[in-house]
Amino acid sequence: RYISIYRPSVKCEAEKNKAQWKTMGPAKVAVPSPKNFLQKHSKEPKLPARKKEQDPKKLPELSVPRRTDRPVMGIQSKKNFINTNAVAVITGLPKKPQPIYVDRRQGDKYLLETSGLLPKYIKKKDYGVIPKYVTRRNEERERAQKEYEASILENLRKKAMKRLTDEERKTLLQGLKKNWEEVYHEFQGLPVEMDTIPKKINKEKLEIQMKQLEHDIDVIEKHKVIYIANE
Repeated sequence: RYISIYRPSVKCEAEKNKAQWKTMGPAKVAVPSPKNFLQKHSKEPKLPARKKEQDPKKLPELSVPRRTDRPVMGIQSKKNFINTNAVAVITGLPKKPQPIYVDRRQGDKYLLETSGLLPKYIKKKDYGVIPKYVTRRNEERERAQKEYEASILENLRKKAMKRLTDEERKTLLQGLKKNWEEVYHEFQGLPVEMDTIPKKINKEKLEIQMKQLEHDIDVIEKHKVIYIANE
């Protein structure tokens, strides 16, 4: 019979999350006291207690004159308000009408300033100016690019190719030929009959070394200019 390997973990998790009031409430509920019964008007909002006036005979202050107050008499002004108003109207600048627009011939009037039809945005002082955060971000990008290019150039300079001189080339060629002679001398010392596996493996190893040395010698003799990587 198949039994899941996760059965113990599922069972443990189910027992851990189990509680007696998980879905049906607590097992025992406290019974309310019979003295705390619902009374009439107990849930209605109650107004705050009214403050008692310190001096009931004192009348509240009014913002309008009283009935018994009398205006100050005998004050007169020699100003001619008619002429003054006429001069102010004649010499004053005419009031500019508020710009409006109408959506259709018999349509309603709307304010033109808040309609979005006026080119107010392009007349701002900072219109067309690159924001500071964009300039700062561009400078950071350029600085990061320069640092990256400098690191690449430094790596290329470290891994640059070095040209072998003629003396180094001759010394390398002589060393390869000397190694080939040593391997060839060892190859000639092998027995004629290869009757065991180690002998065959040794012979194949010497043949591979001789072929590699012959290839290297041939390459160096053909090319007069040789570059090697700086490591």
